[in-house]
Amino acid sequence: MESNNITRLEFEGKELILIGTAHVSQNSAIEVRQVIEAEKPDTVCIELDQQRYDSISQKEKWSNTDIVKVIKSGRAGFMFINILLSNYQRKLADQFGIQSGQEMITGIECAKELDANLVLADRNIQITFNRIWRGSGFFEKIKLIFSIAMSVVDNEEITEEELEELKSADMLSAALAEMGSAFKGVKKYLVDERDQYLAYKIKNAPGQKIVAVLGAAHVPGIREEIYKDQNLKELETIPKKSSASKVVGWLIPAAILLIILATFFVNPQSGLEQAKNWIIWNGLLSALGTLIAGGHILSVLTALVMAPITSLNPLLAAGWFAGIVEAHFRKPKVEDFESLSQDLTSFKGLWKNKVTKVLMVVVFANLGSVIGTWVSGLNILGIFMDVFS
Repeated sequence: MESNNITRLEFEGKELILIGTAHVSQNSAIEVRQVIEAEKPDTVCIELDQQRYDSISQKEKWSNTDIVKVIKSGRAGFMFINILLSNYQRKLADQFGIQSGQEMITGIECAKELDANLVLADRNIQITFNRIWRGSGFFEKIKLIFSIAMSVVDNEEITEEELEELKSADMLSAALAEMGSAFKGVKKYLVDERDQYLAYKIKNAPGQKIVAVLGAAHVPGIREEIYKDQNLKELETIPKKSSASKVVGWLIPAAILLIILATFFVNPQSGLEQAKNWIIWNGLLSALGTLIAGGHILSVLTALVMAPITSLNPLLAAGWFAGIVEAHFRKPKVEDFESLSQDLTSFKGLWKNKVTKVLMVVVFANLGSVIGTWVSGLNILGIFMDVFS
């Protein structure tokens, strides 16, 4: 009797075989090998993009990541969230004594052994994260960040039986329904859109018999999407910031400068008080964020000096400068990347590991600067209203 994890579909003369897996299940990895060896497909599709494929097949590439380049390209926040997200899956994998994503690795190995085509069928993870971030509301972003942070200290264990139950359609539907109500934007971009993307890649893969190795969460959606049309260009587009948001980004600092200048011409003492508030609140809160992240003293001083300046330019961020200084004095080594899985078993490990420490310096310095901008901005507005009342 065939496993319930296997779904067979026909599309334009092609035989499509979907294997629903749990990414940390030993049984899933075994089943992937059994199915591929029995079916001998023309193509094996796996739920990976090029970036995640490289991290699996070229582990030394991940270990040699240039953290300064990551910061300069504005991807520090993305990298930090990606590390935290992968950590929960890694903890489950450690619990069951299996490498996270072992079923994908098995699929890759089997494709090579059979000399079958290998198709990386998933959308670029950075595009997915960017679409999630741009498509989520402010409070949804806060809830999402909090949930990701709490996963670091979530030590609840599940049994192998519970893990297998998560692959059943009923359990899966309930889980997605819950995600949909809590994180509507996240489910749309993380699950629904990728169902469309994966379906397109699978049905357009070369050959007449295709085996696809997929997280079970995607199988129901892909089963429906196979027979629909997908717009790949739209799914790969990162939504641009609206013109209004760009204007507001420049309008706020311009307005603050104009308010300070107007106040200064009427009452120089009050104008100087406004300028002092801007410098102190921006600098101190950004420096405090860097300090909380465990930053080097020179990283703290960099945030203190740069925050009042970068807050006036939407193209710059205090955290970038503080992070580059941190990376200079505490440059992550290969062993820091290799020990991430162990260090991220606790909050203490976040501050211990140099990789996450540098990334937290960037994130926390920027967060402090943003809060400082709002606090000082309200203070400046209050002084302005007192002077002109």
